[in-house]
This record gives sequence, C-alpha cells and structure tokens, in this order.
Amino acid sequence: MKPEPWLRGIVSGQHPVTGHLLRSSQQIREDLREALSSLSTSQLWAMPHGLTSAGFHAKHLAGSTARLCAYLEGRQLSAEQLARIPLEASGDETAADLIDKAEASLARYESLVGALKPEDFGAVREVGRAKLKTTAIGLAIHIAEHGQRHAGQAISAARLAIQSAAPE
Repeated sequence: MKPEPWLRGIVSGQHPVTGHLLRSSQQIREDLREALSSLSTSQLWAMPHGLTSAGFHAKHLAGSTARLCAYLEGRQLSAEQLARIPLEASGDETAADLIDKAEASLARYESLVGALKPEDFGAVREVGRAKLKTTAIGLAIHIAEHGQRHAGQAISAARLAIQSAAPE
C-alpha cells in the first residue's frame, strides 16, 4: 500500500509550505477519484437522508477552487463565475465528468501554488464582493483546506449513496 501523498517525500524545488500544499492537492485528487469512480450517475446525485450529494461536493470543489484561484491571481470573479454558483447544487454530470472538472481546477491551483515564492506569501489578496483582505499564502492554504473538506464530504456521501442503493 502506497503512503498518503504527504508521506511520499519532499517536493523537489519547492518551499516546504508550497510543497505541502501541492501534496494536499494530490490527496484531494486521489480521494475524489477513489470515492466517485464507481458511482452511477443516480448514486452520484442521490441525497440519502436529505444530505447533500457526492455530486454536489465534487462540483462545488471544482467550482470553488476555480473561483478561489481567481482571487489568488489577484482578480475578482466574473459575472459568469457568479452565475454558475447556484448550479453546483444539482446536475446530471457523470462521475468522470466531475472528476475531470475537479482535476482541471486543481491543476490550475497547483500551477499557481508551484509558482508562489516565499516573498509573495504576504501579498494582499481581496476576496468576494466585500473585498475582504487575506494573504496569498492564506488563500492558498484555504483552497487546500476547503478542497479537503469537500473531498471528505464526497467520500461520506458516496458511501451513503452506495449503502442506500444496496438491496436489503
């Protein structure tokens, strides 16, 4: 059994903080792929016990990562990005579609984090319409934390959906 990404060695050429964030992204990718790959579309979007679906968590993870990356780049969200937020609650995407969307958002995140240098860590970034201030490294860390949270919720929702669909 392969160790979790954070125990797979130091990321060469990266500051320890950004290297760890890259490993965190790798963990999100692996966990999401493992949790969703075997789900049917109906299982993916099922809401057992009224809980949010695994599909929502994957779609939100992809969308929120993309939005938070815009802030990390020093940009505000476009009208199109804002309009897509409510669409994350439901869908008919397959597991492969959602995994691909999450992979694309995480690849963008990894590119930004990989380019982040220690002298940039304290750079001010503004988040949301209220333009709340944070730092570049704080935002990069939050993206990883937020992704881990939704990957974990996707795992739980996927297991519940499989269990709920199992014949008694």
